Amino acid sequence: MANENSPLLAYQLLGEEGVAFPANGAGGPGGASARKLSTFLGVVVPTVLSMFSIVVFLRIGFVVGHAGLLQALAMLLVAYFILALTVLSVCAIATNGAVRGGGAYFMISRTLGPEVGGSIGLMFYLANVCGCAVSLLGLVEAVLDVFGTDATGSSGLRVLPQGYGWSLLYGSLLLGLVVLVSFVAVGPRIIHLTPRPGSNGSSLLPQVGHFTGFNSSTLKANLGAGYSKDYTTGAMMTFASVFAVLFNGCTGIMAGANMSGELKDPSRAIPLGTIVAVAYTFFIYILLFFLSSFTCDRTLLQEDYGFFRAISVWPPLVLIGIYATSLSASMSSLIGASRILHALAQDDLFGMILAPAKVVSRGGNPWGAVLYSWVLVQLVLLAGKLNTLAAVVTVFYLVAYAAVDLSCLSLEWASAPNFRPTFSLFSWHTCLLGVASCLLMMFLISPGAAGGSLLLMGLLSALLTARGGPSSWGYVSQALLFHQVRKYLLRLDVRKEHVKFWRPQLLLLVGNPRGALPLLRLANQLKKGGLYVLGHVTLGDLDCLPSDPVQPQYGAWLSLVDRAQVKAFVDLTLSPSVRQGAQHLLRISGLGGMKPNTLVLGFYDDTPPQDHFLTDPAFSEPAEGTQEGGSPALSTLFPPPRAPGSPRALSPQDYVATVADALKMNKNVVLARACGALPPERLSRGSGGTSHLHHVDVWPLNLLRPRGGPGYVDVCGLFLLQMATILGMVPAWHSARLRIFLCLGPREAPGAAEGRLRALLSQLRIRAKVQEVMWGDVAGSGEPEEEEGDFVNSRRGDEEAEALACSANALVQAQQGRGRRGGPGAPEGGDGEEGPTTALTFLYLPRPPADPARYPHYLALLDILSRDLGPTLLIHGVTPVTCTDL
Repeated sequence: MANENSPLLAYQLLGEEGVAFPANGAGGPGGASARKLSTFLGVVVPTVLSMFSIVVFLRIGFVVGHAGLLQALAMLLVAYFILALTVLSVCAIATNGAVRGGGAYFMISRTLGPEVGGSIGLMFYLANVCGCAVSLLGLVEAVLDVFGTDATGSSGLRVLPQGYGWSLLYGSLLLGLVVLVSFVAVGPRIIHLTPRPGSNGSSLLPQVGHFTGFNSSTLKANLGAGYSKDYTTGAMMTFASVFAVLFNGCTGIMAGANMSGELKDPSRAIPLGTIVAVAYTFFIYILLFFLSSFTCDRTLLQEDYGFFRAISVWPPLVLIGIYATSLSASMSSLIGASRILHALAQDDLFGMILAPAKVVSRGGNPWGAVLYSWVLVQLVLLAGKLNTLAAVVTVFYLVAYAAVDLSCLSLEWASAPNFRPTFSLFSWHTCLLGVASCLLMMFLISPGAAGGSLLLMGLLSALLTARGGPSSWGYVSQALLFHQVRKYLLRLDVRKEHVKFWRPQLLLLVGNPRGALPLLRLANQLKKGGLYVLGHVTLGDLDCLPSDPVQPQYGAWLSLVDRAQVKAFVDLTLSPSVRQGAQHLLRISGLGGMKPNTLVLGFYDDTPPQDHFLTDPAFSEPAEGTQEGGSPALSTLFPPPRAPGSPRALSPQDYVATVADALKMNKNVVLARACGALPPERLSRGSGGTSHLHHVDVWPLNLLRPRGGPGYVDVCGLFLLQMATILGMVPAWHSARLRIFLCLGPREAPGAAEGRLRALLSQLRIRAKVQEVMWGDVAGSGEPEEEEGDFVNSRRGDEEAEALACSANALVQAQQGRGRRGGPGAPEGGDGEEGPTTALTFLYLPRPPADPARYPHYLALLDILSRDLGPTLLIHGVTPVTCTDL
């Protein structure tokens, strides 16, 4: 029995001597020296008192009377089975490292991360708040049974008015102030019970209960279930509702863990003390169930939940036990709740909302969190009835217990080398069974409360995810992801690849991201769920440097990926030249079956790069050059774009050589030009607006080798069509119209080639508009050319450039609607209206010439061809990517 000198009450609300709550999460103002409580006083005592609470005195008869002895024992076994599984998980986590203030919340949050840990921690706090209210309402019920105007028995002290408002007042007064009986010595007796309304509520029926002493007939009558209406709520009882009340009385297993900030040795005290307390309470509950079933008839058990007082040798002894237990349990719940709330506030997960809960007294008592909890308990008291709250409280506790089991399960499944608890009596089987048992009982007890609690947890997790949390805790999700990704990467066999499931896997080489943001986002759209790697080459020789200059750069590039909102990996390398660095990245980027198959480069021209950090809203930063939290602004981590006329890290010769290297390594190549001119709405993450209609134009023809026939039938032309189709699948490009230009020779009859192309598009499930253009309109000449690569090798000087310039001009005219079959015409809109404009052009990229001496000339021809086309992707594909089979 607890009294004012008991160790439990000595460190409860006032905290004048024993309390040393950790204001800094590690033992409070006094640090480790403030941890004073032993295993018995710090864990066993509060856990036993919390697990007994008011249920021992006021709900033993309720459980046995409605469920019968056999079902009551089954309930108890189920309850303690769940508790035992959770205790094993608690012991494992508690012995795997230092446990600081916050108990179960600390264990969950440091394992599952701040998002899940914070949401479940708050729910566990609410469970303790409701548990405190349940203890107080049970005490009010016990007081009114003796001193209420409608009290049972012949006592003359029936002076306290009864009713909902009065019960709320008594509970509030007890909140502000914030075992036993003899079964053998008492002979058989008759207990006159308070008349209760009949089943139809129309009359008051006299009730008589019998205490028979040890009687086999009484035991036999109490073996089976006999569910009836609960006289306190009028609700019909079921197995689930009775189990909820019973389980609510057994949920104090975290009381010792919640005091982790005050324990001398939490890693030893929590597992040992909790196991001792659970075993002891289980034995006492079994004993009380048997004694009640042997000695009290069902009427007494069902109609007088406080029957212990009537059958006791000295009834005031029961009252003292009820009052002391209720007060100690309510204070234990309130203190446990305040410590959880204080830990939540210290972690700053919910911002200013919980800021006052950080306040502590000079002795270390978190009085700010206590006041918060007092207000919430006061609100919960409005429920008015113990049994009404039981289901909600039980569900909240089950959520917390499931989270503890899930934390241990995650650590075990992650196979992290540092998870090696000294407590070994657990396995992933016990953890998984604990999670499943908790979830099952939640929905059996109250589907509504279970669904609501999970919804609340989801909303809180989403809120914390949006706010962001500390990354220094460690996330078990990262360990689990690593474990699973490694396992499935090993199963991703490149020998089983099939063209039906091909997807682009991009390596985008970026010199300075300040000038390449639109290209970063366009490449993110082109990847279609495939691999996307941002590559960067730092020039240098490691032999001449004291340390690797690449490693410190990863943080800036990862911040860039987050800010640009692209789904990309980052791969950096150190090399004497950009070309060699590109070869390194093409060979070693990726892992297993996830390796880049396409190289993306910005186009090499003399256009001064823009600084998109200055104009992009996602990169707007304070003028002083720091981000929130004091970290350097992203703009300070990357140098300004190259000034016009300044030397470049890559020569035209090496640029084309890099393209040639990629093709030799059987990689597709994409050269992106003028991406800064792309319509902003097309680079957004949402659906593209319909206010501006755009075309995506595809020219599946090698304009440097026009004699080669229709380019759309070769691998490169089909690759062009595939990439354009993939872009159209992105929500921001849904409203853009795909348009394919079909170039006809001077002797080719109109219509035939278009029919063949439309048949192919139908087989490939590509929806596009086909537009025929006479080759003479595009190329400026209908003369056939020589074999592949001869165009850039055979023609010379001004004649070659002039012919290509003619082709480029015709391309522009065709896209604007003035070079279609049938001669010059009005823009597509008709009637003076402006038709859709071309947002992006896909061009066939010819192979570089075999002679490296011709590389600069080849690049100059590409420049002439694409100079006036606006945003353009010059693409050369080397791998089959389309399939007409299922």
